[in-house]
Amino acid sequence: MVNRILIPVLPFFIAANFCILTYEGALNNQLPVFLKVISVILAGHFVWLAFLYGIAGLYAGKNPWRVLKHYGPAYFTAVGTMSSAATLGVALKSANQSDILWKDVTDFSIPLFANIHLCGSVLTEVFFVMTVSQILYGSLPPVSTMLVFILLLAVFAIGAPGVPGGTVMASLGIVISVLGFDESGTALLLTIFALQDSFGTACNVTGDGALSLILSAYSDRKVKSPG
Repeated sequence: MVNRILIPVLPFFIAANFCILTYEGALNNQLPVFLKVISVILAGHFVWLAFLYGIAGLYAGKNPWRVLKHYGPAYFTAVGTMSSAATLGVALKSANQSDILWKDVTDFSIPLFANIHLCGSVLTEVFFVMTVSQILYGSLPPVSTMLVFILLLAVFAIGAPGVPGGTVMASLGIVISVLGFDESGTALLLTIFALQDSFGTACNVTGDGALSLILSAYSDRKVKSPG
């Protein structure tokens, strides 16, 4: 359904919302705000990746740069495709070029994480729902509400398909039920999420290398100490 119905229709839906925002004169006021938020989100992606690779390097006792330096092609492929699934082949090739990752591990972990590890998309959506709530409804959601939303979003993201817009489409139920967004709020969220979905996907894919490093280190220890 996502591949055959939702994804083909999504560009027309987003274009229609841009037309509505332009007609109402809201685009001139809102777009600069969203561009600033996107800049903050991009910085957040790199901070999270640095943290993730730092933790992986400490656990493995190895320099994580030996993994990260091979992920340039996968990162830019993800930027172009906006799909973890479409980037899978390049991500596998990038991971297998590292001399500290086990090929047996990456052949399992990279396809798995492409579907369940969507850190960039989740981080992005949390920022955007707060921005949309502030702009449309005049206030941020309560902290307790945001905590419930983040916990549920983490669960829903595991089942989200690795296709463009998969995370936000899978989470629309909790956006409406937990945050109380109406049609205008969900439409605006989908529209602005599409502006940066490529960078969220790139963060997802690149972060898979850090998790694969942790799994490789764990496997290495189990082999050396089978008991």
